Amino acid sequence: MAEQGILYIVPTPIGNLGDITERAVKTLAEVAAIAAEDTRHTRKLMQHYGIQNDVFALHEHNETQRVDAVIERLLQGDSLALVSDAGTPLINDPGYVLVHRCRERGLKVIALPGACAVTVALSAAGLPTDRFAFEGFLPSKPQQRRAKLEALKTETRTVVVYESPHRILHTLTDMNVVLGSGRQIVLARELTKQFETYLNGTAAELLQALTDDTNQQRGEMVLLIAPAQSEADVRDGPGEAAKRTLLLLLEELPLKKAAAMTAKIHDERKNELYQWALENKNNE
Repeated sequence: MAEQGILYIVPTPIGNLGDITERAVKTLAEVAAIAAEDTRHTRKLMQHYGIQNDVFALHEHNETQRVDAVIERLLQGDSLALVSDAGTPLINDPGYVLVHRCRERGLKVIALPGACAVTVALSAAGLPTDRFAFEGFLPSKPQQRRAKLEALKTETRTVVVYESPHRILHTLTDMNVVLGSGRQIVLARELTKQFETYLNGTAAELLQALTDDTNQQRGEMVLLIAPAQSEADVRDGPGEAAKRTLLLLLEELPLKKAAAMTAKIHDERKNELYQWALENKNNE
């Protein structure tokens, strides 16, 4: 029985052709064949790097139909590479069906690190990156797009979405209506390319900037929405229920212990409760 092949997930540049790893080039040259979202696009990339290999199409319209044939090749011992048009496969690109089936069959899948518009934009946008939500493309129909934005209105993580040039003004208009004037948004455009730009402001300010300079409406786009303020961030100090509990406990316990117990009961910050109690005592 032949040794099973490996499926390699290979990121490709999102703009700057220098953003590919040596490992990725070596892998694309050594596998038995390359599954590509667009074979014409991938062949141009291969020509640039001097890679000679077989390429076959695997995209959102044929992935389900072709997955069995790909799995069979892997079972027979052929190692294959999966690439999308740009960036990391499966991140808003085809490949999920194939990888899922490989895992079901016990086939080895190795993902190579590399370019991804989501992480590039997050790294340079100046918004919180400790937690974020990636939503892919927002719906193209206005009513569905506004409904999606309503659902994201209270999201306390940075939200990342892709957008196309012909919809960017409509999307920013909807963001202005739904998210209001207090939400910061970053438009990252043409990442890693010659005319890479980052525009920061409210939806209304970005709309004005893109209207004043229509060149900013061109190219590949990533929109990043600043986190909504949580209830805890908006209010000044501990909640009222926590304050009442703390005052009751202070009648029997030292401040440090009372603050710790109150924090556990109400899921509050112990240091914030401690500080509030000190200030309250000083104001008496």
